[in-house]
Amino acid sequence: MNIDLAIEQLDKRGFLDIEVPATLDVFAEIERLKVEKNAIILAHYYQEPDIQDVADYIGDSLGLAQKAAQTSADMIVFAGVHFMAETAKILNPTKKVLLPDLKAGCSLADSAPARLFKAFKDKHPDHLVVSYINCTADIKALSDIICTSSNAKAIIESIPEDQPILFAPDKNLGAYLNKQTGRNMLLWNGACMVHEIFSLEKITRLKVRHPEAKFIAHPECEEAVLNLADYIGSTTQLLKYTQEDSANSFIVATETGILHQMAISSPNKTFIPAPPNNSCACNDCPHMKLNTLEKLYLCMQYELPEIHMEESLRIQAKKPIDRMLDISKKAGLIG
Repeated sequence: MNIDLAIEQLDKRGFLDIEVPATLDVFAEIERLKVEKNAIILAHYYQEPDIQDVADYIGDSLGLAQKAAQTSADMIVFAGVHFMAETAKILNPTKKVLLPDLKAGCSLADSAPARLFKAFKDKHPDHLVVSYINCTADIKALSDIICTSSNAKAIIESIPEDQPILFAPDKNLGAYLNKQTGRNMLLWNGACMVHEIFSLEKITRLKVRHPEAKFIAHPECEEAVLNLADYIGSTTQLLKYTQEDSANSFIVATETGILHQMAISSPNKTFIPAPPNNSCACNDCPHMKLNTLEKLYLCMQYELPEIHMEESLRIQAKKPIDRMLDISKKAGLIG
């Protein structure tokens, strides 16, 4: 497909459907384009290994938001999902923000349609709205403070105890935070498809088969899974735990992309993906995995697809992100 036709079909397909020559050194071309266009590649831990290997920064949502706010690059290429690229645009209105595949959405973000959420919020006008960063710009604009799994506990504890809180969109993370903080937050009924389908039965069998392995889990998992965990934390916290803990093997209940960084940082340790409640041996996010090295190269070469946003929405959505970053700095979670 030629470039003109690919651009014409971009909205339909979500990416530039152009064949990349098999002889092309895509890794080298990406490095060339970074320099030529003063571009930075920000990648989430859940991206495929090749993308992680060419990224300038790899992190979880908090680290990526901070990096997006600090970068001096002219072009931000976000190897993640749509709400992450939106966040980068919210923080960088004058920069070009690209996403390799516009169809790389998020089941958790999709679980909170803005119109329905606004109606829910309006029924509870006395509640402060704290939203997990895994949500659309429209939901951010309806929120008072944004949080990530890395800073959520600190965010909640910074709010006066007598202030009612509405937490969205992840009910599992919200329930976990209620237990951790002793709060009784009102929870929106949303969830992540990746973290909701871990099989309790299969994990239990894995623990029996590998009694020496520590079981670690992301707080987006359901409570029954979290109850089995030796450690619960954000993606970055899970990575750090495997680096510092004396155990030599770990069963990991989150998206499998993080296993690449775990293996790099601890090459002599064993990492076992926790199995989902289906026929697969591991749990991949189909949205994250829509991005490929070839799509990354094409979006840098042609500077498409690009993230656009109405300025009024951007300004409103930025306020709760700024509050999150400010609270995180005061709590010593970021520099």
